[in-house]
Amino acid sequence: MKNKQKKLVFENGTEYFGCGFGADTSGVCEVVLNTSMVGYQEILSDPSYSGQFVCMTYPLIGNYGLADEDYESKVPRVGGFIVREYNDAPSNYRYTQTLSDVLADNGIPGIHGVDTREITRMIQARGGKRAAIVDAAAPKQQALDLIANTPLPRDQVRGVSCKRPWYSRTANYQYNVVALDCGIKHSVIKQLNARKCNVTVAPYDTTAEQIMMLSPDGLLISSGPGNPEEAAPVIELVARLCGRLPIFGIGLGCQIIALANGARVQKAAFGYGGGNIPVRELSTGKIDITAQGRTYIIDGSSIQEQALEITHINLLDGTVAGLGNREKRIFAVQFCPEGAPGPQDGARLFDQFIADMDAFMTERRQQHA
Repeated sequence: MKNKQKKLVFENGTEYFGCGFGADTSGVCEVVLNTSMVGYQEILSDPSYSGQFVCMTYPLIGNYGLADEDYESKVPRVGGFIVREYNDAPSNYRYTQTLSDVLADNGIPGIHGVDTREITRMIQARGGKRAAIVDAAAPKQQALDLIANTPLPRDQVRGVSCKRPWYSRTANYQYNVVALDCGIKHSVIKQLNARKCNVTVAPYDTTAEQIMMLSPDGLLISSGPGNPEEAAPVIELVARLCGRLPIFGIGLGCQIIALANGARVQKAAFGYGGGNIPVRELSTGKIDITAQGRTYIIDGSSIQEQALEITHINLLDGTVAGLGNREKRIFAVQFCPEGAPGPQDGARLFDQFIADMDAFMTERRQQHA
């Protein structure tokens, strides 16, 4: 379905008329912003955006198509795409499908031709809003009723996590890592494999006992969608394993580590992401340009110094972008160190994880000597 007249109706009654692409269906989701200039395929397939309409602020989307090797999960996860100008004739020798075809194959609606600058300003000024993509001829009240009668998504980690363990092995491995799948991205696994890690990807509700039976050298808590407080099994798991082995958290995993150590999280004024967000590492003063997306933030005032310390700060809004406990070999970041899409300034954090595992393995050998 391309160029059928559609409209985007926000819960405050604001309407934006445009043309549809992707699946010819209606949908209701929270609208979040993304300022990345490239990487729409990685955003489309990032489980962190599950059940959300992503409004791309860069005006031209679709111009290089989608390539089979660039997905971050097996299936697209977004609830819908909102773009200014959609290009359905990609120029890229690697592309295998157009964005519209992939959305259509997965039942995901898109709309183009709307004023994404005005939408961005409205969300920034008034906060996050839910919206509906419907036929242009549908009465406004019908769309508002659809929004009001559509329940808010709950327990979203359950929906994106794998149902049983799976494995990503590498030749001449040196480390065994368990990655708890709260919505893990393939690029994170590739970064670990490149550092000689065999990775066991485990469902989000795996117990501490099941993980320790695998004799891991480290535990990674992945990024993912939704309210971290609803991921109770993961919070309990992290609380039980803190200090027993190295733990690295990314995105939602960072928020879960905070919750497991007595801190609080809260809904951000609006959901946003991008590929050029500056973050300062407090110990060195170094500024990294990072990719990140978030709907929830950590309340920095709630962090208990004896449990965690703030390690990184988001320079755009001063929020917590990283935390850790060096004695317990726990650390976590709110951004995407794998840089997919975006810069890989934070990729050295995977090296820190490796160093923590080396130290942990040395201690374990000494205890058994």
